[in-house]
Amino acid sequence: MTTPAPPEREPAHIVVVGGGPGGYEAALVAGSLGARVTVVERQGLGGAAVLTDVVPSKTLIATAEWMTIADRAPELGIRLTDEAAKRDLTVDLRAVNQRVLELAEAQSADIRGRLVREGIEIVSGTGRLDGKSRVVVEPEDGGEPRVLHADTVLLALGATPRILPTAVPDGERILTWTQMYNLDELPEKLIVVGSGVTGAEFAGAYNALGSDVVLVSSRDRVLPGEDEDAAELLEGVFRSRGMTVLSRTRAEAAVRTDDGVAVTLSDGRVVHGSHVLVAVGGVPNTEGVGLEEAGVTLTASGHVEVDKVSRTSARGVYAAGDCTGVLPLASVAAMQGRIAMQHALGDGVAPLRLGTVASNIFTAPEIATVGYSEDALKKQGSRYITTTLPLARNPRAKMLGIRDGFVKLFAHPEAGVVLGGVVVAPRAGEHIFPITLAVRHRLTVEDVAASFTIYPSLSGTTAEAARVLDARVQER
Repeated sequence: MTTPAPPEREPAHIVVVGGGPGGYEAALVAGSLGARVTVVERQGLGGAAVLTDVVPSKTLIATAEWMTIADRAPELGIRLTDEAAKRDLTVDLRAVNQRVLELAEAQSADIRGRLVREGIEIVSGTGRLDGKSRVVVEPEDGGEPRVLHADTVLLALGATPRILPTAVPDGERILTWTQMYNLDELPEKLIVVGSGVTGAEFAGAYNALGSDVVLVSSRDRVLPGEDEDAAELLEGVFRSRGMTVLSRTRAEAAVRTDDGVAVTLSDGRVVHGSHVLVAVGGVPNTEGVGLEEAGVTLTASGHVEVDKVSRTSARGVYAAGDCTGVLPLASVAAMQGRIAMQHALGDGVAPLRLGTVASNIFTAPEIATVGYSEDALKKQGSRYITTTLPLARNPRAKMLGIRDGFVKLFAHPEAGVVLGGVVVAPRAGEHIFPITLAVRHRLTVEDVAASFTIYPSLSGTTAEAARVLDARVQER
């Protein structure tokens, strides 16, 4: 007598709420592991990272970089042959922003196409939890809600710009960073409130494009959370390019005037401009979507509390990306999403390790970091050695006309293990990778110093810094 084969189990149903990097990367992993996957997205695939944040801002910055390069051309011996025809370069902001938005839409379409090819269902609408295993989707067109039953839910809800009640955006003169791409003309005088990453990036970009820029910083310097030497160098570059940096003062209010805006500062001064960008952080999109009712614990700031494998406090519910407040980076969101699905579906998984995350600030020059910062090493009482080498003495940098920038490495004084690094340079986000590998694999400065580099190359300075530290390790 033949024993009948057991019935095949239905594949697990994964419902992903949010189609940003954390959401779509999770969906792809879940699909590859045999799950049935539904992605709920109200804005468009790619989420804010693709449509209103990372992709648009970095495209704008890449455009502004061409203006910076053009400014340096005379130093390299490049001249117009017809001096009578000489004129300043001008920026057609309408065309720039049209290209920015077209590229963002194209990237979103590419992501949608990839998900569709992988057999992933995409549902347009706003998703909210109704218990731990039900997601109710409200269609954008106001139709009947759809109920999705899930074995596992991943929340990739994202975040939106923080709004100051005394500086409410109007989309015309008082703006958030998502509204900057609606401008048709270059702001004559742009006031940027907030000197964190977003504020510094937009301030630098619009300064390069030709706007008069005033950057308002509540701290002693721009980029208060970054490496002090890097931040001081960048602030010096900003000032040398004509930007006004107002430190140790807060913006109390911003109001429309007849021909622009007036921003009142905490020290009593009033700064007048044509436009103001309010870049004072983001707020997680966790309100009103049934999280606490489903047993999902939120932090005091409204972020979803997760562990190292992206689990929330509610069984079967995971979260990834800016809504978790772990690190507001697309790369971290994507990794959280991948880890969540590997864990939920029983695949081999390594917990999230923030110590190996590389990040980049897309100013000119860029600031890239990985591993322990100097501030963290000091605060935890770690023993370390460090060296900083300026790029100005690098032969490749001289050829390219690069004067501003450096490479800084941190290492253990006896073992020589690379603990972290900072690169300040054009395209620093590309140059940080060898240091990232060193931190990730616990390489020593001797390992880095003994590796070949191209001559001439900017990465030669990384090897040189490693040789300096290796010599100090060998002396001990």
